[in-house]
Amino acid sequence: MDLFTEEVPLFEKLCSLEQLEQGFKAVRRNQGSPGVDGVSIEMFEDKLEEELSRLKMELEAWTYKPKPVRRVEIPKPGKDAGVRLLGVPCICDRVVQATLKLLLEPIIDPCFSNNSYGFRPGRNQRQAVESARQIVKSGKEYVVDIDLSKFFDRVNHDRLISRLGLYISDKRVLRIIGMTLRSGVMDNGVVRSTPKGTVQGSPLSPLLSNVVLDELDKELEKRGLSFCRFADDANIFVKSEKAANRVMKNISRYIETKLKLKINQQKSKVAGSKFVKFLGMTIVTGTIAISTVSFNRAMARVKELTPRGTHLTIEGSIQEINKWYKGWSSYYGMTQYPHQLLRIEAHIRRRLRSRIIGQQKSRRNLYNKLVKHGIPKWMAGREVYSNKGRWALSRTKAVERAYPNRWFEEKGLKPVSGEKRVHWYSIKRWARLT
Repeated sequence: MDLFTEEVPLFEKLCSLEQLEQGFKAVRRNQGSPGVDGVSIEMFEDKLEEELSRLKMELEAWTYKPKPVRRVEIPKPGKDAGVRLLGVPCICDRVVQATLKLLLEPIIDPCFSNNSYGFRPGRNQRQAVESARQIVKSGKEYVVDIDLSKFFDRVNHDRLISRLGLYISDKRVLRIIGMTLRSGVMDNGVVRSTPKGTVQGSPLSPLLSNVVLDELDKELEKRGLSFCRFADDANIFVKSEKAANRVMKNISRYIETKLKLKINQQKSKVAGSKFVKFLGMTIVTGTIAISTVSFNRAMARVKELTPRGTHLTIEGSIQEINKWYKGWSSYYGMTQYPHQLLRIEAHIRRRLRSRIIGQQKSRRNLYNKLVKHGIPKWMAGREVYSNKGRWALSRTKAVERAYPNRWFEEKGLKPVSGEKRVHWYSIKRWARLT
């Protein structure tokens, strides 16, 4: 089945200066550090016309040879979660891969499953979570949560090229992609071959990963199963635990024997939807909540941003908090339990109140500070001269009235929970999650 037909061969398009320039613009938008040759985006751009002309000549003469990628280790979120191995290609190789992506995506993407949401134009995590919510709401509350072990490192090159051949008739392009897959990895100055896997971090890798896993999507559709997939994070939804266990067994066998991938048995599980984390969220009886794991990580992040001993002023700390919280809440704000956001924001303020208390050299100083902020002397004295430590004091009425929510907002703290009303039932249901 050849799905690719066009007047100008794909390889000729790849070799055109106009297309390579579009590829460079995509690389520049994504930024990133230099590869093994040390050439930065700025250095490449300074000689852009010369570099692109050289790339064009090398591709046409088949003297182009992708360089090994530079290995980078990124810590995974969570305690003792290990590291994620990324690869940083050289800028020239990134340009070629970005150009290939721009050419191939319009051809291949329309053929992907509607249940796939990762690394696709016009699709995102919110849509994936909403789709999962709709499935659970329909009555399929048991989840087959499949975790692929080191997916990007285990992709079979022959199977991948074979799948690409269904969409691409130009064998020269397949050859270039094969060369890219086998370019090797430089780790601590030593170059290692890459007989399998795709480089996590390269412009082309997300598209190639979807090509590989689309075969799984098509199999799940053929079996009539409801599922959501975002990259290598796949959840299958069924109506009973018995059916879920059967699906787990059969699909795991298909993935390992047919796709030549490996299931992480420790992380894969069958459970009710409220016990499964999908893209940081949990589906609870048809509603979306921040998962317990993600919520606890956010609380830990607040603690990191508000250490006891720091040179930053309160205003400086608030700026750092805003940088993190704006991005975090823009995604996790999809929760249908506003109390979760209120809890995070309350924790931020309490940590800052605790620091204010700790900055006072004596209890007498703290007493004067509270009185200055309008707290009655009897209330300030009762709390300050008790046996309470700074953390306990940070939650007393005297301290909270002296430094109300409005005070922190005037200092620049930007809550996102806003004026959302939190119904007692919402709080009660969310409490069951934690």
